[in-house]
Amino acid sequence: MKFSTDSDLFDTLRKVFGFREFRPNQEQIVRAILETRDVFAVMPTGGGKSLCYQLPAVLLPGTCMVISPLISLMKDQVDGARANGIRAAFLNSSLDPEDRDAVMQQLLSNSLDLLYVAPERFTLEAFKKMLSRVNISMAVIDEAHCISEWGHDFRPDYLSLSALVTLFPDLPVAAFTATATHLVQQNILDKLALRNPLIVRASFDRPNLSYDIRFKDKVDAQLVILLKKNAGKAGIIYRTSRKSVDDTAAMLKAKGFRALPYHAGLSDHDRKRNQEAFIRDEVDVIVATIAFGMGIDKSNIRFVIHADLPKSIENYYQETGRAGRDGEAAHCTLLFSPGDISKLRFFIDTMTDETERKRSLDALSKVVSFASTSICRRRSLLDYFGEHYQHDNCGSCDICLGAREQVDCTRDAQMLLSAIVRTEERFGATHIVDIVLGSNTQKIRDFGHDRLKTYGIGKGRSKKYWRQLLDELLAQKVIEKSEGLYPTLFLLPKAVSILKNEESIEIVKVFEKSKEKEHFKTLKVSGTPCDQELFELLRVLRKEIASEQGIPPYMVFSDPSLHQMASIYPRTSDTMLTVTGVGEVKLERFGRQFLRLIERYCTDHPERAA
Repeated sequence: MKFSTDSDLFDTLRKVFGFREFRPNQEQIVRAILETRDVFAVMPTGGGKSLCYQLPAVLLPGTCMVISPLISLMKDQVDGARANGIRAAFLNSSLDPEDRDAVMQQLLSNSLDLLYVAPERFTLEAFKKMLSRVNISMAVIDEAHCISEWGHDFRPDYLSLSALVTLFPDLPVAAFTATATHLVQQNILDKLALRNPLIVRASFDRPNLSYDIRFKDKVDAQLVILLKKNAGKAGIIYRTSRKSVDDTAAMLKAKGFRALPYHAGLSDHDRKRNQEAFIRDEVDVIVATIAFGMGIDKSNIRFVIHADLPKSIENYYQETGRAGRDGEAAHCTLLFSPGDISKLRFFIDTMTDETERKRSLDALSKVVSFASTSICRRRSLLDYFGEHYQHDNCGSCDICLGAREQVDCTRDAQMLLSAIVRTEERFGATHIVDIVLGSNTQKIRDFGHDRLKTYGIGKGRSKKYWRQLLDELLAQKVIEKSEGLYPTLFLLPKAVSILKNEESIEIVKVFEKSKEKEHFKTLKVSGTPCDQELFELLRVLRKEIASEQGIPPYMVFSDPSLHQMASIYPRTSDTMLTVTGVGEVKLERFGRQFLRLIERYCTDHPERAA
């Protein structure tokens, strides 16, 4: 056994990973694994879960086997581990036979600390039989929510992982996930049958992320404004369909932004090329469907924009969680028009499995409620995962920063509801809005709806306002749409109470564009304010080194590491080793070049480094 004392533990943390202390929950998990105890941990993206098994993998004799569904991420994980001096490799279908044989030789000769494999490989009897000839130190299940049918990303191949505790009766089995409700957590534990596991449920709060939900209107123009505010920063824009991804990416490129598309309709070559370009900072923005993201370990993503409604709170949390993995400030924006609900409903209605259909409808309802609420976004997210937020004001969401206000719209709602009643619940949203506006359409004249008392009653407001209000009534379960190709509107019980003035209705008002507040104050980056000029020079050097090494820039040093260098101006190896994320291997591989640059900079700017 390589591990024997606390000194070994903290020396490895410092020398290999470049950290002087553990982050919350890490030490508890690492010690449990070193004591051969099973672990189940729910830790948010950016919480440092990979260190929880990579550190024991370095300290324990044998090879740690990590089962991950993310073939696209395995190479990055292996490159990142190797950058820290860890002996790591992966086995998946992307390897040619020669490379696969080389990895097998490393594995059988006990020359690997870490081996990443796909769950499909674990289902092969020949692979499991081969494992009996290997000195395995522990088994790790990444993205453990994939084993639960109740999770948002169920994968049947994960069900075979319930055999791990039988296959390795004397070794620790550790399962990790970033998103799991209490129901999903229990389902995972039941399926894996872990033995007296240490259960860690870390806080879902990501304090470095700010949340902003805006009414979607002229989405292309909104995206351009948001990207100009984040010029030169890395970000992801999520769209629902492949066509919208292609159209948005083309529009942004035409506007001069460095943007590329990513979706399942692209060839494998194009997807890989575009993903690599984003990871290596060759483009700033990737426009993607949800097919993109699980395979991304990029730490310096500064913003995530949902230009369409996500399918579930879990999806939203996981997708926004790809921002700010390095702990520095990042912004999450959702452009929401309740009209998007019908697009998702169309796909849900095509589901033949009634249980799955109901589950998807429930997930959609919760997303709509989250987007429509006047409650702190952070509080709403944490509530969903069963965590109580202790503060009244998070100070970093649109609600808490006063970018939205609650407005009583009972009287206007009564106008729409009355129009629905007077047309005998036989017409759709567009026709109802036209009646209230007093539009002179052929359809209104043909049905004589220009003689209704509600005709033209809402002339003083815009069509956009009435459509938004009608969508809010749908979202708040005041009215409902019928099934079919031409859905009509009908009243639900809550509507009757509103018409009788027994109940009022309020909506979150979104400020008009001309009045919209610049409500997001700049969140402080972790650590001391840095020399921005030096920071940019360090970024350029990082990019040059990464290109030479064939790895993503963040694997050389993270943004927080560069910020710290640009704050303390390290000019010796010992001082450089005090920088977070700089271990002995990285100092040897990359640190000397950074020290030389800092030395030259200090010589040229003695007043700044004094």
